Amino acid sequence: MTGYHHVDVFADLPYTGNSLAVFVDPPPFDAERMLRVTQELRHFETIFVRRQDAPGVVQARVFDLLEELDFAGHPVLGAAAVLHDLAGVEPGEERAWTFELKAGTVCVTTRGERPGQVSALLDQGRPVFVAEKAPLERAAVAEALGLGEDDLDGELPLEIVSTGLRYLVVAVRDGDALARARIRHPDFGGFLERLGAQFAYVLDAGAVEGRHWNNDGVLEDVATGSAAGCVAAYLLRHGRAGDGQELSLAQGRFTGRPSRIAITAHGTADDVRRVTVGGGVAAVGTGSLRALP
Repeated sequence: MTGYHHVDVFADLPYTGNSLAVFVDPPPFDAERMLRVTQELRHFETIFVRRQDAPGVVQARVFDLLEELDFAGHPVLGAAAVLHDLAGVEPGEERAWTFELKAGTVCVTTRGERPGQVSALLDQGRPVFVAEKAPLERAAVAEALGLGEDDLDGELPLEIVSTGLRYLVVAVRDGDALARARIRHPDFGGFLERLGAQFAYVLDAGAVEGRHWNNDGVLEDVATGSAAGCVAAYLLRHGRAGDGQELSLAQGRFTGRPSRIAITAHGTADDVRRVTVGGGVAAVGTGSLRALP
């Protein structure tokens, strides 16, 4: 049998936040089999980690229900929390983990808060503000998200930011516009690719709350760690956050699983040097696969 761990990320309690399946040292799976396992378990994402000889170093591959991802935040945080528990670390003691992902290497710090609860902080490094391939036309972007141009925040620009995945950050004017946002473009992934982005994140900067969907618009994400680092960088760049100021990014309200993501950017508006993303990870359970694809 092949075991896995079920955790909820960006959660203070089980059955909140963003659920995740974590496989530690699984049998050698190819990408197709990993994707099929992910689709069978139906978590938004699944992560497969393999511990290396060096202490605290793991190789990791992340899949959502459609494809393999070069990088993702909540799976890395959740997997680090599972590794922390498996290591039998004393309460209150911190551990550092290095994750080798397709997009590069990132570091996570974990600390046990109480039985079944670990806090995890991911250093996403220096963000990249990506030059668009085509003009970011506000009316076209708004329409693709089922909004009007006047629903966008008039003081904040459209901008593509990456800490491993390229997100088009779309700032809206208020919570009403955020609530009405939906993916309406019939080929949203292609639309974004023509602009130079992979995904979109809709942000109410005043309330520090956001939403994100798979590009087919069918599934809304509960909490998007990879986008959260981009939001931190975006807010510092445009004067909505200070150097080292921790903000609480809300997400998941519209899915019935409210989540809180701690985001911090370091540097100046002209030079955002690094961003961190963190939150609680709650253990839900363990399981095993009796049959493999």
